[in-house]
Amino acid sequence: MFRMHAFNKLLAGWFLFIGLLIACRMYITRELLFIFLVWNLFLAWIPFYVSALLQHFKQKRRVSYLLLITWLLFFPNSLYLITDLIHVGRGSDFPRWFDAMLIFSAAVLGLLMAFISLYRVEQFLQTKTKQHVVHALMIVILFLGSFGVYLGRFLRWNSWDVLHQPHRLFVSIGERILYPVEYWYAWGITAMFTVLFYLIYFSAKKLPGYLNRAKQDLNESA
Repeated sequence: MFRMHAFNKLLAGWFLFIGLLIACRMYITRELLFIFLVWNLFLAWIPFYVSALLQHFKQKRRVSYLLLITWLLFFPNSLYLITDLIHVGRGSDFPRWFDAMLIFSAAVLGLLMAFISLYRVEQFLQTKTKQHVVHALMIVILFLGSFGVYLGRFLRWNSWDVLHQPHRLFVSIGERILYPVEYWYAWGITAMFTVLFYLIYFSAKKLPGYLNRAKQDLNESA
């Protein structure tokens, strides 16, 4: 799907571009309004890094499954960045097009890291079980990731709360599982995000094939 060493260079370019946009905005406005994007991008980078470790330790069963659980806990942070688009136009009279470009860039980078890490996890799972089971697990993972986005954006929970406030977090999740009708809004949002992330991820996986086919068609018509 992707060449990792080439992607790492591209990743550095994304971080540099976003960093420059943030620095430019801070210099002009003297505000720290969008400095939170730095933290959000760091959180999004964690599952990307953990998935790389997963590939490295895939032969060590206990370590690999511990890494897989850790990855799953932090995976929603990569998807979460897309919801930061709600901040466009907030806080100052700074041009909205600039803020939109800044936050959109961060969201794209988050999704890139999310889906690269998801692809690594998919490759790992393919060595453990059958392909149709892996495909079903990808949907489940995207559903759980989308629910994590809901928990983060609307209820303001984060991955660290699994350790800091586990009881309150599990009660909050349990209420929504036990009373799905009362919390239909939560599951509706989760479902929408799941479909969106599914379409983006599996479209990205098909993209190299489409490009190769277009190249072949071009060569044949030449």
